[in-house]
Amino acid sequence: MRNYKELLKNITTLIFDYDGVLTDCKVYLINNDFARTANVRDGYAMQLAIKKGYRVAIISGGKSESMEQRMNALNVSDVFLGVSDKLTFYRQYLKENKIPAESVLFMGDDIPDYQVMLEAGLPVCPADAAEEIKSISAYISHKSGGEGCARDVIEQVLKAQGNWFDGEAFHW
Repeated sequence: MRNYKELLKNITTLIFDYDGVLTDCKVYLINNDFARTANVRDGYAMQLAIKKGYRVAIISGGKSESMEQRMNALNVSDVFLGVSDKLTFYRQYLKENKIPAESVLFMGDDIPDYQVMLEAGLPVCPADAAEEIKSISAYISHKSGGEGCARDVIEQVLKAQGNWFDGEAFHW
C-alpha cells in the first residue's frame, strides 16, 4: 500500500463508525436513552469538513436519540444507525451516491468494521482499536476513540488539500 499521506489528497468522503471512534465505548442509560460522551474537537472538525464540501457520514450498529441529536447539531445529514450489515450498507451507499471507494476514508475500531475497511480507499482507526482492525489500517491515530481520533484524521485530510486553517475555520 502507498504511504497513507499520499492517499489523503484523494479523500472527498469521510465515514465514521460511532461507538469506539466518536466515543470512548462507554454507554450510559439516561432517561431511557443510551447516552455516550463525545469529543468537542471531533465535532468541530466534522462540521468544518461539511462546510468545506466534504461528505461526512456515520454508519453504526448503535442507535439512540442522543446520537441522532449530536450528528444533527453538527449538520451531519448522512447518519445511519442500527446498521447490522455494514459492508452491504456501505456498498449501497457508495453506489447510490456515485462515490468511488478510493475517495473514502473510513474510520472503524472493531470487528464489524473490518470488511468495510478492506474496501475503503483509506482505512484508519483509533489508537485503541482491536488488533484485527489495526492490522488492516493504513493509519493508526495517536488518539483513542472519543479522545479526538476523528479530528486527527479530518485535520490531516483538510491540511493535505489546503482546506484547514482559513477564514471559515474561525466560525462554527
